[in-house]
Amino acid sequence: MATFLYKLGRLAFRRRHFVALIWVALLTLAGVGAASAPSAGSTSFSIPGTEAQKAFDLLEQRFPGSSADGGTGRIVFKAPEGEKMTDAANKATVAKTVEELRDGSEVVSVTDPYTTNAVSKDGTVAYTSVTYDAPGMELKDSTREALERAGDEARATGLTVDIGGDALQAAAEPGAAGEIVGIAIAAVVLVITLGSLVAAGLPLLTAIIGVGIGVSTITALANALDLGDTTSTLALMIGLAVGIDYALFIVSRYRGELAEGRDREEAAGRATGTAGSAVVFAGLTVVIALAGLSVVGVPMLTKMGLAAAGTVVVAVLIALTMVPALLGYAGRKVRPTGEKRKADKNKVKAAPEGQAKPALGVRWASFVIRRPAAVLLLGVLGLGAIAVPATQLELGLPDDGSQPTSTTQRRAYDLLSEGFGPGFNGPLMAVYDAAGSADPKADATALTDRIKGLDDVVTVTPPQFNKAGDTATITVIPDSKPSSAQTEDLVHAIRAEGADLKADTGANVLVTGTTAMNIDFSQKLTDALVPYLALVVGLAFLLLIVVFRSILVPLKAALGFLLSVLAALGAVVAVFQWGWLSGLIGVEETGPIMSMMPIFMVGVVFGLAMDYEVFLVTRMREAYVHGESPSQSIVTGFRHSSRVVVAAAIIMMAVFGGFISSSESMIKMIGFGLAIAVFFDAFVVRMAIVPAVLALLGKKAWWLPKWLDRVLPNVDVEGEGLRALDDDKDDKKDEDRELVQV
Repeated sequence: MATFLYKLGRLAFRRRHFVALIWVALLTLAGVGAASAPSAGSTSFSIPGTEAQKAFDLLEQRFPGSSADGGTGRIVFKAPEGEKMTDAANKATVAKTVEELRDGSEVVSVTDPYTTNAVSKDGTVAYTSVTYDAPGMELKDSTREALERAGDEARATGLTVDIGGDALQAAAEPGAAGEIVGIAIAAVVLVITLGSLVAAGLPLLTAIIGVGIGVSTITALANALDLGDTTSTLALMIGLAVGIDYALFIVSRYRGELAEGRDREEAAGRATGTAGSAVVFAGLTVVIALAGLSVVGVPMLTKMGLAAAGTVVVAVLIALTMVPALLGYAGRKVRPTGEKRKADKNKVKAAPEGQAKPALGVRWASFVIRRPAAVLLLGVLGLGAIAVPATQLELGLPDDGSQPTSTTQRRAYDLLSEGFGPGFNGPLMAVYDAAGSADPKADATALTDRIKGLDDVVTVTPPQFNKAGDTATITVIPDSKPSSAQTEDLVHAIRAEGADLKADTGANVLVTGTTAMNIDFSQKLTDALVPYLALVVGLAFLLLIVVFRSILVPLKAALGFLLSVLAALGAVVAVFQWGWLSGLIGVEETGPIMSMMPIFMVGVVFGLAMDYEVFLVTRMREAYVHGESPSQSIVTGFRHSSRVVVAAAIIMMAVFGGFISSSESMIKMIGFGLAIAVFFDAFVVRMAIVPAVLALLGKKAWWLPKWLDRVLPNVDVEGEGLRALDDDKDDKKDEDRELVQV
């Protein structure tokens, strides 16, 4: 591996014009494809195999044209102080709004609050519901604008008017300001770390090109593959973070090779052969973690994972080819300013060996080696304490009640709760399939009576049959809000009643609706977490055995990851569920943690955590293989890698932290969770727990059964093959000298 990448790096350095032209051409091609591709709406959301999805599919068959999974909008009206919605002027305003909505595109039906009993008991609040023929995330912008315009016109008459429902639920995107801040912080860190504007600009430039190719390709294929905006968001987030990090490691190693006296082409080859090998395997772990999201069985997650994995592959390829090429253009400018001045003017002599003050990373590694047990105990107990809130984790999906109070969706949610009760924000739908029933209407009525007798039920509508008379829908209004545990219990209770009815009559009962879909989605993700974790950690464990040729080092890496991700989940629960320090990052409403968060964090954080493991420990392994003692190899690894690992972690935290500024609670939670997870993993696990464990294990850390050593392929991440090249070159030089003497 190292020898092949060494040759690739030298080739890219020599053929820099050709390599740069290829990547620029690919970026241009992807950009043209994205610009000329037909626009695509957000990806359709489905959860195969769940009861809620089966109910939607059944309704599509039995109620053709009803758009069972279509988007919904809800305009909520509140009368001014001293007036009621039943007053003539207010009724006229509502009637005009209803008529305007009925004339809109993609509209299936609009309800009249005065004929559907949608006026509160005190007469102050009323609402009209709009049903569309496309899912809320796929509605045209013109449709959303028409809904908002109708609300604005009604508001102009003096009524309080707000709009809720998933019709306004456009795909969440991070704010551009957050991304710019993240990149700006990354640029500052790069300049401080590398001491050169040119060297700092290389990782940023290559990362932006890689993300540009990845995101543009996703945009170009969005219509054909049904990819949504969230797919591009994840690819942007991950691609930018790893793209900067991978390029940073190669540039840093290149500068180290120059410092050892090698010429520029040789240094580029060496950097690609050594640091590039670590980049390949680090990238593989990220790809495994992201592509592994396919096992969850949710098409949206599968597409997001595969698209982000493709962007990571592009980042790896750019790091291995374009970075060496650009180093060829950079010349000596890639060195720190002070070093260039010394090299050019030769005015400053190097300090005698042993008198220079050791770097901070070396001093820290030496301290950990002296006190490994104390450092290990403190790190594990600290992360364990932070992870405690994760034991109280409550999962759910964000609804309008989790939106900031400044949004019209949240205000509409609160108005409905005030006028009708919180359950009106998340009605349930029981779908009665009478295919096996002898008396469908009697059995449907019996089901309705059973549901009325359940706890937490406010209203149950009579069964509404289709034309064939073999399917009916029953709407159930809970007494609790959609995201509450009581509503989830009610969904399970209705399903239990349906199971009893099926045993008695043969008829099938399914519960669906947005709330039931969210509950099923959360359960599906929870069920998939353990198999997904086993798959991803298992594959990466095998990969790391090949890289490190050790059993205990990969085991330690996996256990350290679990500790950091649990601590990160604990921090997310404390902030977003309990509300601790929530004001610092603008969390206006606490509630259940997004269902995707645990499995999403496992996938993304595991891949990124293994990046730091590979970058840091491969340098230790390299020193150990080349003859240093276990303790000294730890110090050597920190001497060469700790500064860069810290910089990479800060950059990644800055990129993820930029998403915390988003007004969308989902994006804010993802940004915070990933940023805090990187902090725990890089600074506590990799920089403290890892050297402590290696110091305690000594030579045992690198133990590998002989039979396994013979079976495993030798990928040569530590660059032993490059040392052989040096020996060959030295032998050739000796032969040349002998010939000259002769």
